Amino acid sequence: MSDDETDEDWFESAVGSEAGGGDGTDQAASDNGDETPEDGGSTGDAGDYDSPFEDSSDASSEEYGSPFEDSGDASFEDAGGDSPFEDDDSLFEEDFTDAFASTGGPGGSEFEDEDFESDIPRIDLGIDGLDGMIQGGVPERHLMVAIGSAGTGKTTFGLQFLHHGLKQGESCVFITLEQTREAIMATANDRDWGFDRYAEEDRLAVIDLDPVEMANSLDNIRDELPGLIAEFSADRLVLDSVSLLEMMYDDQAERRTEVYDFTRSLKKAGVTTVLTSEASEDNPYASRHGIIEYLTDAVFVLQYVRSNTQETRLAVEIQKIRNANHSRETNPYEITMDGIDVYRQADIL
Repeated sequence: MSDDETDEDWFESAVGSEAGGGDGTDQAASDNGDETPEDGGSTGDAGDYDSPFEDSSDASSEEYGSPFEDSGDASFEDAGGDSPFEDDDSLFEEDFTDAFASTGGPGGSEFEDEDFESDIPRIDLGIDGLDGMIQGGVPERHLMVAIGSAGTGKTTFGLQFLHHGLKQGESCVFITLEQTREAIMATANDRDWGFDRYAEEDRLAVIDLDPVEMANSLDNIRDELPGLIAEFSADRLVLDSVSLLEMMYDDQAERRTEVYDFTRSLKKAGVTTVLTSEASEDNPYASRHGIIEYLTDAVFVLQYVRSNTQETRLAVEIQKIRNANHSRETNPYEITMDGIDVYRQADIL
């Protein structure tokens, strides 16, 4: 992508070649300080002003009584009620019982509370079990990331997310920085997800970009992406993976700025997006560079766990979803020919 004309065609050429039934070789380049008394005598001659701490037997205490004296006929008793400070086992007992019963505490259901109040339309991810961990679905136009090490199913996560949307008549875009278009299409078609048919119907665009070219032309791509997505009428988008884009920048500050701007362009495009990201080598709950999870609305962690029998299993956890209630459990899952299946009732240990 060396000139402006090539930069402007990076997305349109990819989508156009698919619409025309091309050969699938698309190429393309987010005090309160202490106050002293004012002048006026408050710190002046003590003879002019009585100390408020001296024993005062004037009418103020005789007529009204000292608030610290034992008043015999306490207002709580005269008012016909018991003192709230007396020993009463029932004072909090019912409140705690009711609270646990209604908010999923001991013996309560996890999602018995009301739906998170929001006017934002919701969608399902299309991943069995995982959708059940999210109350009401993920808000539309959210920017999500699936974090995991190699082999945890991040690409499958993205493809399954798109497949669910395509089945509902939506238009989808898959941008890969790791594999060829042919490899992505083959993976989906092996699962009988019909990506070839959706591409022929101009409802699916699978674009393979070289991460170096994308980094070099990121300014143009970032500026054009919202308009191009709107022109394609895309409802869902997947970028696999953002880690390769992050690796193009050696300077941490530059990397943060470029990724922030890129994710902001995706939000501006108004498309519900899933990004995939490699996990940190030191922390499976964090991305490789520790940036993307702070810029997204939802974070899904895919990881390997070892059971008591020393068997290695896959498990998923939802770290956050803005504007949605979700489970805090860690649930096992498998990658099958049907995609990712999350088993909510199974024990990962």
